[in-house]
Amino acid sequence: MSDSRAAVAAIDRRNPLEGGPLVFASYLAPNNLPLYRYITAAVGERLGVETRLEVGTSFSQLIDGQVDVAFLCGLPYVRLTKHLEVLAAPVLAGDRYSGRPLYFSDVIVARDSRFQSFADLRGASWAFNEPDSHSGYLVTLVRLLELRETDEFFGKVVDAGWHQVSIDLVATGRLDASAVDSHVLAVELRNRPELQNRLRVIDRLGPSPIQPVVARRALDSHLRRRLRSALLNLAGDGLGQSLVDRLAPVTDREYDPIRKMLAAVNRASLSLRPTGPAAA
Repeated sequence: MSDSRAAVAAIDRRNPLEGGPLVFASYLAPNNLPLYRYITAAVGERLGVETRLEVGTSFSQLIDGQVDVAFLCGLPYVRLTKHLEVLAAPVLAGDRYSGRPLYFSDVIVARDSRFQSFADLRGASWAFNEPDSHSGYLVTLVRLLELRETDEFFGKVVDAGWHQVSIDLVATGRLDASAVDSHVLAVELRNRPELQNRLRVIDRLGPSPIQPVVARRALDSHLRRRLRSALLNLAGDGLGQSLVDRLAPVTDREYDPIRKMLAAVNRASLSLRPTGPAAA
């Protein structure tokens, strides 16, 4: 073996983080953790390095080096672009996604609800998952702008914390409606079939560029290229069981629609302020 080939082989065998694991973190819905566990383990196996998945607690972890690779919503991604490089993004199973890395926000109400459209929700109670969410928060504000409405449109607003909590609040009749990540909703309906008879979709917001897999720009560029290659070559039941067909190449430019939405909402000084507790 030549000296150069031996050096490459040594790099392939060593842990790129000098003995510590390559840390992945999810900042997304808990019901898709099986997908992120599979990707984390599969990438580690392909690269020959130790990997670990954590539940992210702060976006600062992506800046100070506590987290190396993340499953991240498009909204915080565009805010942190100078610190992050987009590697890949999932292509969801189903005709509605047209084989592209995009998703929707499904506006849900209870099956027996009187609401038939988003415009009907004036004065209704509304749950969003968190203010750093594109699918649950930003697209809701964009729809209000499209309707020339204000943040007084809803009668009550609740910060539910997670899409799954929003789903339960609507399904049990404690709140009227919510915008939910279509992937999260599909997985939840698959896992809990009884919800099929308790929920109804009255609107679809989007499509939007789907949540990317990102890496810290401070990581070695060679490692980032190897991470991208490993992600794009993943396949099998670990993806399919989470309703994902594959991971596709994406670029920063594909997240420009989210930047434009955020700029429009900021210009209008529009926001959703919680007005009551979830259980009230």
